[in-house]
Amino acid sequence: MSDPTRRDQDAIIGVVFRRSLWIGGLGGAAIGGILLARSLLGPGSSPTVDETTVEAPQVDREPAPEVTDAAMPFTDMAEAWGVGFQRDDGARGGKLLPETVGGGVAIVDLNGDGRPELVFIDGGDLTDASPGDRVVIYANRDDGDGATMFDRVVEGVPKIPGHGMGIAAGDVDGDRDVDLYISMLGRDRLLLNESSLDQIRFRDGTDEFGLSDDEAWSTAVGFGDFDGDSDLDLVGLRYVEWSPEADAAVDFRLDGIGRAYGPPIGFAGTKPFLLLNDTTEGRRRFVEVGGERGLTQLNPETDVDEGKGLGLAIIDLDDDGDLDLIGANDTTPNAVWFNDGTGYFEERGRRVGVAFDRSGSATGAMGIDVANRPSRGGVDTLVAIGNFANEPSSLFVRRAGESTFFDDAAGEGISGPSRRSLTFGLLFTDLDLDGIEDLVQANGHLEEEIQRVQASQRYRQPAQVFRGISSNEGVGFREVPSAATGDLARPVVGRALASGDLDLDGDLDLVITQVAGPPLVLRNDATGFESVQVRLDGPDGNPRGIGSVLTASVGDRRMIRRIMPTRSYLSQVEPVAVFGLGPALAIDRLEIRWPDGEVTTVEGPIEPGRHRFAR
Repeated sequence: MSDPTRRDQDAIIGVVFRRSLWIGGLGGAAIGGILLARSLLGPGSSPTVDETTVEAPQVDREPAPEVTDAAMPFTDMAEAWGVGFQRDDGARGGKLLPETVGGGVAIVDLNGDGRPELVFIDGGDLTDASPGDRVVIYANRDDGDGATMFDRVVEGVPKIPGHGMGIAAGDVDGDRDVDLYISMLGRDRLLLNESSLDQIRFRDGTDEFGLSDDEAWSTAVGFGDFDGDSDLDLVGLRYVEWSPEADAAVDFRLDGIGRAYGPPIGFAGTKPFLLLNDTTEGRRRFVEVGGERGLTQLNPETDVDEGKGLGLAIIDLDDDGDLDLIGANDTTPNAVWFNDGTGYFEERGRRVGVAFDRSGSATGAMGIDVANRPSRGGVDTLVAIGNFANEPSSLFVRRAGESTFFDDAAGEGISGPSRRSLTFGLLFTDLDLDGIEDLVQANGHLEEEIQRVQASQRYRQPAQVFRGISSNEGVGFREVPSAATGDLARPVVGRALASGDLDLDGDLDLVITQVAGPPLVLRNDATGFESVQVRLDGPDGNPRGIGSVLTASVGDRRMIRRIMPTRSYLSQVEPVAVFGLGPALAIDRLEIRWPDGEVTTVEGPIEPGRHRFAR
């Protein structure tokens, strides 16, 4: 059993750090009132948790040492590659909550030429309802000398109203190209792809597919076949019930600053949504069925919606062949919805151990990602969630043979180093191609003046890399020194984070958006190892095989990768499985489990390079 004294200390530390933004060393009645409001109004701040079924593993809780022999250099190529995007956060002096959230990015091949495009989601003036360039696309091309360049697509992208948030990419109309769903503060939009090799072009299919005209606040969205009928449905989270009037009524303030950006305390929770892809009389439409199919999250004490969703993970958690969901909620318990295989869900976040951190508290959760790690007993499942400043990132681990998760961020080596950051996007990805997935985090604060209140915090923060470790001594992660990560360590106000091979050299590049201003477009300059990249050709309803699980064998080692673009924070990664070979020369065997359960086995050797496999 875990040490109760240490557990109590950790709980106290967690509460103190979580509230340090609001107290900031200032004291006084005003800040005391804020703390009281947070304590009284924050759902999940004093949860009743049954811990009898979860036994903490005996692990070393000492701070993890830095990796001193790792170099993972990145170079910001935004200017050199022609990416001139500048995000407008909508800030006009009002200090409104939507200005803090940022916008997403997708890395996806839109015209079928094998080169992934960049799709950025812009914000825009919160008080101006006129249509604008909320979707900004940069087409990827060869400059003629073999170098990568991007050109902005200036025609063929519909202008839409509202404040842009996130993005999902998938084929909704069965024509085998990639359509785009845009989540908004306002009415969500569906853009149908009509591109050719020579031209990228979209049209607005929002009305055609029957999307609701409700102007809610949608955030993370993703495609998957949730009802088992072999076409792509869409699931989405919403943040809070928001209006300018509600924001003015909350009127969050900090001594020494005045009106400031704060947590979503005082705003009502929301319902997720599920859009089933339905064809009736030859016409495709989306039908919203979330509530009737169990996609709800109710506070067990008040029976009201408690979700304040920002991050979404889509994964088969119970290994029954269908796609389940994990929702990362800001200041309320995280959610897990298990799918029965026909698109009906049951929420069990508290029961499986991901609702609260290891001290039993809900966190300010933002982005999320999931990975599978082979272990001696089978396969461990890891769920990483980026949290607010002074709350370490969560790393929920379900070890092979167990049924519940335990937040083992400390034992896995990320708790101490991540506590100092405010993390939005985060990804499991093999940056150095050694075959072990690393964890990278995009960081940045909400409040530009935070250092006046809390000296230890900064508005602009560097991203962090935690190198995956696997050896005879165990597994886990170790922070890579910022001096070894190049431009990835440049302080920014980071939000979305996505990965893909932008320059087609075999490794994974990164894009980090900022809440306002330019992104970082980071070329991976790590050297030494090669990779096998796998793209899938699936059936017409799901041509990229979204939801497929690929397992590569190299000697006695296994690597598990998923074709699931919906990851991180408001973003889409390139739908490609990348297997770093490390010192090996090839993959010995590849197993592809398609979304419908069919298995394709490819015997090796599969040598480094780009490969495509069909059903």
